[in-house]
Amino acid sequence: QVQLVETGGGLVQAGGSLRLSCAASGSIFRGNRMGWYRQAPGKQRELVARITYDASTNYVDSVKGRFTISRDNAKNTVYLQMNSLKPEDTAVYYCNYDWWDGSRYQTYWGQGTQVTVSS
Repeated sequence: QVQLVETGGGLVQAGGSLRLSCAASGSIFRGNRMGWYRQAPGKQRELVARITYDASTNYVDSVKGRFTISRDNAKNTVYLQMNSLKPEDTAVYYCNYDWWDGSRYQTYWGQGTQVTVSS
């Protein structure tokens, strides 16, 4: 089992910044990948950014150049630095942990943290 605890959400004005953190604990295996998803009201959950254990990253087009995902493997923590925030970034942000066990991905989710961007 893996537990994920997110911190750092809140209310910010458009153009502002927030930094989300997600600390993983439990049965952590090397080679995992971690990421951030978000879900706005009435919309499907979407992948925002993902980072592999060796720090390869990918982002949804709408956040490229504004958001940066990073990780500290020693602390089992992933971060999402969000700059130049827009009202359309408003959503609940969920931390995600994936690990391939040889036959399928073991997937875990955090409880979610609200990010609200006012115009």
